[in-house]
Amino acid sequence: MKHLLAAAAALIATPAVAKDQMTLLLDWFVNPDHGPIIVAQEKGYFADQDLEVEIIPPADPSAPPKLVAAGQGDLAVSYQPSQHLHVAEGLPLMRVGTLVATPLNCLLVLKDGPIKEIGDLKGGKIGFSVAGVEEAVLTAMLGRHGVTLDDVEMVNVNFSLSPSLMSGQVDAVIGAYRNFELNQMEIEGVEGQCFYVEEEGVPTYDELIYVANPDRMDKDQVRRFLRATELATQYIVNNPEASWEIFKGYAAELDDELNAKAWVDTLPRFALRPEALDEGRYTRFEQFLADSGLVEGTRPVSKLAVDLGAE
Repeated sequence: MKHLLAAAAALIATPAVAKDQMTLLLDWFVNPDHGPIIVAQEKGYFADQDLEVEIIPPADPSAPPKLVAAGQGDLAVSYQPSQHLHVAEGLPLMRVGTLVATPLNCLLVLKDGPIKEIGDLKGGKIGFSVAGVEEAVLTAMLGRHGVTLDDVEMVNVNFSLSPSLMSGQVDAVIGAYRNFELNQMEIEGVEGQCFYVEEEGVPTYDELIYVANPDRMDKDQVRRFLRATELATQYIVNNPEASWEIFKGYAAELDDELNAKAWVDTLPRFALRPEALDEGRYTRFEQFLADSGLVEGTRPVSKLAVDLGAE
């Protein structure tokens, strides 16, 4: 009996097996776009996959993919348009999963302001937060209306997209999200108007993706990360109100009217199959960038993105 008790005591004293640690660099401060990540963290889905995930918002929204390429993070939340440009520049990055599967980006103006159509921006100022990506999208949108980038002044407003528009610092902003900045302006009592990128000559793309350095990534860990976020997405879809309670409980600043409105608008846009890859989207967007003169030549999808579930 004593031997059994001793054995039981030894089992209890044995420390738990350490979970694999991962660092995830976000594209922006925590907001409803990151719902599956936060719910996976709070519901223990990462822990169930033997992962301990450190979630880090960026000081500079353009930095996370570059940091991951340099080995200073395991995964980054990035944008499909950015991924094409980064790979064309030679950065070692691979799309490994999708977070938000539809465009959110829009060219945002004041509804009651002087810009009634895109062509009115000639001679105006346009605010942006991430160089390269927004210029690529904007080139196509303006071009359909006889305006070039040389006809406008680009102003880096960093995180302050809608404030810079409402204050009159700029005439429009690119990179504003239809689920966030539009709600933000409405709450402030200022109505905005979105020109949707996919309706203005830009091929449909995945707004938010996960990228990793293909030479450094642990494929098994990434697969487990994506499984956890897939379970979280299913939970969100099945339990929108309960998942909102979980999300807003992650940090005090998330519990406000803006995030509540954005949460509802974002739910239909989460990727239900984060691992799954739509190769056609990457082929078409790569060609679009090449045709626009924004990248030289084209790269095969295998250099841009991977479906780890299919390997």
